[in-house]
Amino acid sequence: MQWFFAFITSILEGLWNAIKGIFNAIFQFFNFPVLFDQLSRYKNDFNVFGWILCILTVLITYAIIAGVIFLIVIAIRKYVRFRKTLVGNEDMLEEIADLHRNVIKLTEEKERILNYKFDPSGVTYEELKEFFKEENEGGGTAVLGAPGQGGDKKDAPVDVSSKRFYRLSAVDEKYTFYVPPVYERSLSLHELCDDIRNFACSRSGLYYEIKIIRLLIAGLASTKMILLQGISGTGKTSLPYMLGKYFQNDATIASVQPSWRDRTELFGFFNEFTKKFNETEVLKRIYEASYNDDINIIILDEMNIARVEYYFAEMLSILEMPNPEEWKIELVPSSWPSDPEHLRDGKLQIPQNVWYIGTANNDDSTFSISDKVYDRALVINLDSKGVPFEAPMTNAKCISYSYVESLYKKAIEENPVNDELIQKIGMLDLYVIEKFRVAFGNRIIKQLKLFVPVFVACGGTDLEGIDYILATKVFRKFEGLNMSLIRDEIRGLILYIDKLFGKGEMKECIDYLQRLQKMMY
Repeated sequence: MQWFFAFITSILEGLWNAIKGIFNAIFQFFNFPVLFDQLSRYKNDFNVFGWILCILTVLITYAIIAGVIFLIVIAIRKYVRFRKTLVGNEDMLEEIADLHRNVIKLTEEKERILNYKFDPSGVTYEELKEFFKEENEGGGTAVLGAPGQGGDKKDAPVDVSSKRFYRLSAVDEKYTFYVPPVYERSLSLHELCDDIRNFACSRSGLYYEIKIIRLLIAGLASTKMILLQGISGTGKTSLPYMLGKYFQNDATIASVQPSWRDRTELFGFFNEFTKKFNETEVLKRIYEASYNDDINIIILDEMNIARVEYYFAEMLSILEMPNPEEWKIELVPSSWPSDPEHLRDGKLQIPQNVWYIGTANNDDSTFSISDKVYDRALVINLDSKGVPFEAPMTNAKCISYSYVESLYKKAIEENPVNDELIQKIGMLDLYVIEKFRVAFGNRIIKQLKLFVPVFVACGGTDLEGIDYILATKVFRKFEGLNMSLIRDEIRGLILYIDKLFGKGEMKECIDYLQRLQKMMY
């Protein structure tokens, strides 16, 4: 014990001396009375240079002391932060491990539940509660019996052969005894446009310029997708909705939501738990179109409130395929015997008699539409409200898709774009490539050759049709160029267009290019 007390005393004295030495050192650093006393003993011998050296010595010394103290504090803080990071990482890893274990448990639970064959749509709440109670109590592989049977639930598995496409199967039943209506087959394209405009005015109180109707009908000949854009309140949604009323086949409206990311928002998805396909109205309308010869219109309202190239990407690709027989979309990977009649190997054939008309507002709440969408669709700008006019009372018409297609084919045969205009378009293409590095593209030329003849048959002129296509599909691309670099070239382009097609003939193109010029200044 004597040795122990002597040993501990020595250790504590050393520790105390160390602590006392640190405090003595700090005290000595800042013992200003002693420091001032030292200065008073030697200051009489200082000259000006001596005072300068004295002040510098004091400043440098205390700067070094402050720097050492600062580095010590930084080192301590970094060490504390490092320890906290280590502890935080360890806690995070532990939490991730717990989450991973929970995911494994939930996955196993899901697989175990899916192994039980029952139809949730026919199970009461009490039966479902009793089922899970038996599971939690370890009562074996309980399988719910069919509703109303009252037998032993463990001995009566439910039949799961019920149809997984409820709405599409209902369409099959609807058309079992379908008799096609008597279609109107007397109108020309010119008369059709006038009739639609008068119907919109007399029946719906909607006023559209005749050119808008001609652009719509001619656009449907060149592409399956029309894009109506412009300011709010100009009747963008009302136009296709009215068109469905006119053809006596109401349009299906799909209100696009900001959360739309993929095709499931349009067509639905297969629910692995219920073994049912969650069908949308758009899918039902496309499927129903395969049974009739009506003109079917699907409206994508506010389509650019989400990314069009995300949720509509697959349809954009399908509609570009040259062979309509290849217009197929896979809904499920395999087929069931109870699947709808027009669903082959889980794939749906997209019928020809469906047109997709999207509306788009150009404001801060929407996304910009990509060139991929603009190139494939025909854009109609509705930038002003219609001017009221008097129109005769006009009734809706039951017109078949086949008849409209025959009018399109007849117009293309009778009003082809002449070689002289094609040559001028080629010369303009070379000029635009040289000066602006923008090309027309084969898709645009193909659409132009389909659009212009139908536009002429609707009552327009070939130059008006060419003018509109070039303005909305070629010169629109100038917005993505560096305005400062093309500013001087636009004036020359306007003069070249007037030289090729005649002064003032290409009004849409020149007005658009002049608006670009004003934006630059």
